[in-house]
Amino acid sequence: MTPRPGSLCSQTTRRKLLAMFLALVLGTSIVLYAYPGAGGPAAYAAYLYTRPRPTESRRKKPLPQHQQPQQPPRTEPRRPSVEIPAASRPGTQSSVIAASRAGPARSGEDADTESEIPAERRRLPQAIIIGVKKGGTRALLEFLRLHPDVRAAGSEPHFFDRNYQRGYDWYRSLMPPSLKGQLTMEKTPSYFVTREAPARIRAMADGNTKLLVVVRDPVTRAISDYTQTQSKRPGLPAFEELSFRNVSAGIVETHWNALRIGMYAEHLQRWLRYFSRKQFLFVSGERLVTDPAVEVSHAQRFLGLRPLISEENFYFNTTKGFPCFKKAESQGQLHCLGKSKGRQHPNIQPEALARLQEFFQPFNRKFYQMVGHDFGWD
Repeated sequence: MTPRPGSLCSQTTRRKLLAMFLALVLGTSIVLYAYPGAGGPAAYAAYLYTRPRPTESRRKKPLPQHQQPQQPPRTEPRRPSVEIPAASRPGTQSSVIAASRAGPARSGEDADTESEIPAERRRLPQAIIIGVKKGGTRALLEFLRLHPDVRAAGSEPHFFDRNYQRGYDWYRSLMPPSLKGQLTMEKTPSYFVTREAPARIRAMADGNTKLLVVVRDPVTRAISDYTQTQSKRPGLPAFEELSFRNVSAGIVETHWNALRIGMYAEHLQRWLRYFSRKQFLFVSGERLVTDPAVEVSHAQRFLGLRPLISEENFYFNTTKGFPCFKKAESQGQLHCLGKSKGRQHPNIQPEALARLQEFFQPFNRKFYQMVGHDFGWD
């Protein structure tokens, strides 16, 4: 039987199609098993299903602004607060001094070295000149300020008698900046005769404050006190009228402050209830004028200072009758106390002077016994 031409052509076509299908299946199988990291056809199918579609992000339209989710406000992390001491705050005298000594800031190893430089700060006084008025307290303070380890307030703070209610922060603010190891001190002569002062000063440092008292012949001291007051009040009555209730009878006016200050023993008894005797240094006001180097030497030893102040620091001014002083680094430049020092005393009647010397004699002797030293006023 002879085949038809049309059926022969269809059979050939079917064979070609079958061969192409087998080649496609074989190629697909090779690709599946040759895919790196593939786990077979199932893994490849999962990869095709889960792979990211680049066109998906392009098809996604952004939401309108009013429909977008609210983001929490971005805040900076809070820095811990650090209290800066008053002596280190910018603009204070101590910060300027510290900055000038430290020089410009450096980095690295030099900066670490610079941070070790001790900073100055204001401290409560470790020593106080508590008296007495017109005894030579200003002279002693100025002489001690020659020492490089002493930092002293220039004016009288009057904290423990007039300004105690202002508190220690106010009191500390009056002190000059000092380094650790330096001595801070002040002088207010009225403390010695103020009843509240001993207890208040003891409370400041648990009784560890060192106390200096410059004493002077009470009669001479009273005349000096009167002279200062008279310079401010020219119409003041005569010294004799103020010193005696009855001039002819010689009855002393013990309530007059110029005489009451000179009763040193009575005032000292009150201080010894709060402080031991070893916490006091009693300086002779007379020798502070005639031989300042000796008295200052005693003060340096008492305060634990290096003995740097000597006779070379002083020069006696014969015009004023008072010593002037100089610092070692001042190249011989002398400094003298103000015009108020060395005033000319008025002439006092000899009978009045003798009666006052007699009045103060028992007070002086008791004072000598309490301090263990005879000042020779009798």
